[in-house]
Amino acid sequence: MANYRVLVSDPISEKGVEALRNAPGITVDVNTGLKPDELLKIIGDYHGLVVRSQTKVTPEVFAAAKNLKVIGRAGVGVDNIDRSAATDHGVVVMNTPSGNTISTAEHAFTLMLSLARNIPQAHASIIAGKWDRKSFEGVEINGKRLAILGMGRIGSEFAKRAQAFGMTVVAYDPFLTAARAQSLKVELAESPDEALTGADAVTLHIPLTPETQHVLDEKRLRLMNPGALVVNCARGGLVDEAAAAALLESGHLAGIALDVFEVEPPPADFPLLNAKKCVFTPHLGASTAEAQENVGIEVAQQVRDYLVTGEIRNAVNMPNLDSRTLESVGPYLDLANSLGKLLSKIAPAQCDAIRVSYLGPVSELDTELITRMALNGYLAAAHHESQVNLVNAPAVAKALGLQVTESTVALATNCTELIEVSAVKGDEVCSVAGTFFGKSARIVHIAGHNVETSPSGRFLFVENDDRPGIVGRIGTSLGEAQVNIANMALSRTSDHTRAVTVIEVDTEPPVKLLENLRSTPGIIRVLSFEL
Repeated sequence: MANYRVLVSDPISEKGVEALRNAPGITVDVNTGLKPDELLKIIGDYHGLVVRSQTKVTPEVFAAAKNLKVIGRAGVGVDNIDRSAATDHGVVVMNTPSGNTISTAEHAFTLMLSLARNIPQAHASIIAGKWDRKSFEGVEINGKRLAILGMGRIGSEFAKRAQAFGMTVVAYDPFLTAARAQSLKVELAESPDEALTGADAVTLHIPLTPETQHVLDEKRLRLMNPGALVVNCARGGLVDEAAAAALLESGHLAGIALDVFEVEPPPADFPLLNAKKCVFTPHLGASTAEAQENVGIEVAQQVRDYLVTGEIRNAVNMPNLDSRTLESVGPYLDLANSLGKLLSKIAPAQCDAIRVSYLGPVSELDTELITRMALNGYLAAAHHESQVNLVNAPAVAKALGLQVTESTVALATNCTELIEVSAVKGDEVCSVAGTFFGKSARIVHIAGHNVETSPSGRFLFVENDDRPGIVGRIGTSLGEAQVNIANMALSRTSDHTRAVTVIEVDTEPPVKLLENLRSTPGIIRVLSFEL
């Protein structure tokens, strides 16, 4: 039996340590508070590493960790682990996304109640020797309309608690299906604006990405009812703090509660610091005894199972594949991932199902990994509490109520081999497809149009009425914006009513260029994305 050594370099629960110590073939060393140079000296002796947020696992650590196979992070965030270096060195990185679900949901709900009843302010008044009942009149949350942005595990748990208090819940999540929303007994909004319009409170449970930066800006905050409450226990930067401060001052917002901030800790010029209608906590969402014990036990079990049986759970980077499997399906994985990413850009939101279809030699392989990779590409834009990857993509889809199926290709094609990825919403089906010309992967079908383009690069997708002059206008606009065209593919429908232009460009098109194209008569849709 192999003998694996595991280093626990940050404090976790004793039950977690015992789970490792009791596993056959595993020796555990608990050595916390190591300085970077001290870690570098000893890490080469270990096969497994368990950390929280204190230990920084840098490229230098991976270079020294000649025997390291797995890192377990007791918690969700893995910012202290260089995932790219981990993948390069063949090290699986796992986190524990479910251990703090209840803790964070309860904390966010507590903040909402504290806002509604002015609890912190009333407490401070008592401590100051006052008895001021009139200044702290609150509001009931019963009967109020709550908007939830992000319906992963934490958002779903918040919804249950809000419903128990008599709130009406409307939820927005780009991958939440109508069936899943119905089972959760929430109204399904098709956009953040729809969810926020007429809401009395909002809670955020989404990641911070370029698309979600300041998702609650002044315009969206004004969609809410006067006297609305805002809660953010997700990520700093989702709320435009300056806009929120102005709307608190004007009275449009009755209160805002933050557990996370754009800059942590908040600087002296933090715009909400002196506001009277705020509740702040120092990133305490996961700070309960139960959550800490849960993540400690969970991470220990994951590291143990990987070392003893090879089982991988909650991996946040690409898992290792044996050489034979990688040789047979490897070329298809990159193509499938690009097709999934492309589909997420052009398909309607909140689809009911993803269908991956195969034609030709690829259909004779074990296509499970390929299907997972296509799903991974499609879901990557969701970025729920944990990173979507090859391992957890099916579980994320299931939690969202998204059905995933495999089939043979229904698309009429002259290709002898094809991978088709389709998003289904009711009777609407949006498909993309790719194939190989020799060893070169190509995308050959996009949303009803037969085109040929590369599966990687930066692209501009333009859908328009099929009439003279539009392609010229697109080219001229790109030239004026100093955006160079690498490749261009054109296609139109058989009835000559619609056309698409897929342009591979060298640089990201400026926002003004995209706005000008979208305002051009005859142009229906303009998308800019990178595969």
